[in-house]
Amino acid sequence: MEAGVRRVVVIGGGISGLSCAYDLARAGVDCTILEKQPRLGGVIQTRSLENCLVEGGPDSFISIKPEALTLIKELGLESEVIGSNDHQRTTYILKNGKLVPLPDGVMMIVPTKAMPMVKSPLLGWATKIRMGLELMRKPGSQGDRSVAEFVIDHFGQETLDYLAEPLLSGVYGGDPRQLSVASVLPRFLEMEAKYGSLVRGALTAQRHPPPSGGTIFRTLKGGLGTLVDALASKVKAPAVRVCQADAETIERLDGGGFRVRAGGDWIEATHVVLACPAWAASSLLAELGRDLSRILGSIPYTSSLTLALIYRKSDFDGFRAGFGFLIPKKERRRLVACTFVGTKFSYRAPEDRIVLRCFFGGEGDAAVLEEPDERLLGTARDELQRILGLTAAPIAHAISRWPQSMAQYTVGHTFRTREIESLAAETPGLLLAGNAYQGIGIPDCVRMGRQAAARIINGSSS
Repeated sequence: MEAGVRRVVVIGGGISGLSCAYDLARAGVDCTILEKQPRLGGVIQTRSLENCLVEGGPDSFISIKPEALTLIKELGLESEVIGSNDHQRTTYILKNGKLVPLPDGVMMIVPTKAMPMVKSPLLGWATKIRMGLELMRKPGSQGDRSVAEFVIDHFGQETLDYLAEPLLSGVYGGDPRQLSVASVLPRFLEMEAKYGSLVRGALTAQRHPPPSGGTIFRTLKGGLGTLVDALASKVKAPAVRVCQADAETIERLDGGGFRVRAGGDWIEATHVVLACPAWAASSLLAELGRDLSRILGSIPYTSSLTLALIYRKSDFDGFRAGFGFLIPKKERRRLVACTFVGTKFSYRAPEDRIVLRCFFGGEGDAAVLEEPDERLLGTARDELQRILGLTAAPIAHAISRWPQSMAQYTVGHTFRTREIESLAAETPGLLLAGNAYQGIGIPDCVRMGRQAAARIINGSSS
């Protein structure tokens, strides 16, 4: 390689890798994206079916983290941004076989309005009294521990079972007994340290809302695939090459830099950005950095599956459950959650259609991804009949399988990420980005991808 010339290989064409390549391309840095799938975007997948817009992966991003909106504006897509229809927002929790509305004013696990919680049948009186007494807690923190320990300490087992577990299952697909409160619910850990009482902390936070304004959940009119398409249009030859190839190994060159084997060929690079799952990065680094490989391989993942069902509105005979419903593990057979897509976001379905998006998988049920399509469809219809009374047959469906896609931030995750950063720094030119480290949402992945690019452009990674 020519002295002073930067050549970057980005392994992974999801939102992290694309964000990185976008900034590299704008800076004129030679870049190759290696993506083993036939399309870019990773878990972001938007398709059209029966004139309905269906997301196979995430359907939105949170606006309080600005990185996704910043990128969208740079790409000229600001006019496409829409928020969730919060005026129609009601989320249900299944309890004792019946759908119960989530009380107004609940911030994840914390009640901020007394009367809606008092009147709600979701939690028993012992839990409600405990929530009231929680206001008396004094400031102080016990540090990182499991989400389960944290929630039970503040509000009891019932709050864990019917609030924390179902709400977190929809985001992480994980086990609260394993997830780290410091990594998964850092704001609540800060509230505990400052106020003692989470209720008092949440009430104070409400008086000083973040400056973003509008709805918390945002998306694009044409789906999140629009973001992927816009990025893909910017990361193209001659500055960027996109290769459909499975990266196999990374080796260090004697004179500095790397060579990456992919699809049977070798590519030389001054920098390598691992924008792939931690388990994939671990495999690639098995010879180059064994300690780093080991700790990357220790980050667990869960698998997920989405099943979109499209109905004629005239046929739909089930209960219309607001934005949708969550099924706590105590009540779960196989279905984890269900979203009424057109209620949550506009521009998703014509007036004569109803779209449901069913979620399966998560901790303990990776096997659901191996189920044949027809069996999955039958399982979903049986559960929707049980919960919603829905007997109508869908006129179309779409299934998206995501094996080992959701990184699990288990207890001690912050320590692991610090160790990963330290070990990666021992190999100049090697950078990491993706949902395994400092946030699993789209804004987090955009931030980490762009930070990796900035380090290369500014010369701080070599």
